[in-house]
Amino acid sequence: MKITDIRATTVTIPLEAPLRHANGCHWGRFVRTIIEIETDDGLIGLGEMGGGGESAQQAFAGLRPYVLGHDPANLEELRFKIANPTASLYNNRTQLLAAIEFACLDILGKKFNRPVHDLLGGKLRDRIPFASYLFFRYPNSNGSGEVRTIEQLVNHAKDLKRRFGFTSHKLKAGVFAPEVELEYFRAMAEAVGPDRVRIDPNGVWSVEQAIRFGQKIEDLNNDYFEDPAYGMDALRRIREFVRIPTATNTVVVNFEQLAANAKDVAADVVLLDTTFWGGIRACIKAAAVCETFQLGVAVHSSGELGIQLATMLHLGAAIPNLSFAADAHYHHLTDDIIAGGLMRYEAGCIKVPTGPGLGVTLDREKMAKYAELYRQLGNYPYDQDPARPGWNPIIPNDRWANPNP
Repeated sequence: MKITDIRATTVTIPLEAPLRHANGCHWGRFVRTIIEIETDDGLIGLGEMGGGGESAQQAFAGLRPYVLGHDPANLEELRFKIANPTASLYNNRTQLLAAIEFACLDILGKKFNRPVHDLLGGKLRDRIPFASYLFFRYPNSNGSGEVRTIEQLVNHAKDLKRRFGFTSHKLKAGVFAPEVELEYFRAMAEAVGPDRVRIDPNGVWSVEQAIRFGQKIEDLNNDYFEDPAYGMDALRRIREFVRIPTATNTVVVNFEQLAANAKDVAADVVLLDTTFWGGIRACIKAAAVCETFQLGVAVHSSGELGIQLATMLHLGAAIPNLSFAADAHYHHLTDDIIAGGLMRYEAGCIKVPTGPGLGVTLDREKMAKYAELYRQLGNYPYDQDPARPGWNPIIPNDRWANPNP
């Protein structure tokens, strides 16, 4: 079996409202690049990649000579072919490799009529629990969807719990000053009652701010304290003073960093991202290391559509040490490009696909629709805020947004 073609299509899908974060904003939509890899026996595998609001079509076009003629089962050879640690240093290919690996695993599953989780050792669970992912949000074009005040955040958390059944709730923080967000977070935690909570300011607080904040939420039912400041040494210092497990998806994203964290723990919980780590298989390996060193594991979200969500579900199904509910931006989407539309939440969980490969197929009409929308709207800068022209965050940040403009 040989790869005969690779095609990339960039789409943009609207969100319920623009999502604000510590380093910028999702400008009311996600931009994702969908790839299709075809083999000489007619199988087509699907992959997906983000990119901070930008298309990756040209990057995939540049990899055609690397993948054409390659056996999709020979994934280790492909890893070194595309993302050799030294050679790819000049044009970081890890995320490109991930999307190609997704498609190759999808092909292999279809070839053998088995779901991807069976290729990873079999599933240990039939459904994956998810946390609500709460963002401060700008209003959308019709004026609805805003989350700026405490009352709006509390109502949003209650609404997501009612609609989707979440029992763990994550606030994407780092937008307003820490002392302001402390009030918001405590109000949200009170509103969701006995449910678990977590906060993630994307590493923009100073160590001292993080310690003060962490000590003031120790009484809550916390899952973990995610990236309260940037860097492993910062997390180590915070762990000395705050009795909440630390977590990261920014400073432990490869195996060298994982080794350093295992030797001298900074993050108690490692959030594995099937894109950031270079594929599902890399996350399986990382989860095994975490199991060995008794580190917690969760599944991270990087703004997925249904194809990448499927990779997250297969990963979560196959690892024994999934310690926490997974993250997903998915419930902020208004639509998807997979057949059947948006996957459904049931009691805060999504069922693991059981069909061959990733278990999802493209809705060609939807893909064409949202590819055309991308052609009309183009890219957006994920690290900029459309309502704060000229603003750039620094670390540690002191350029906070005004909650009462």
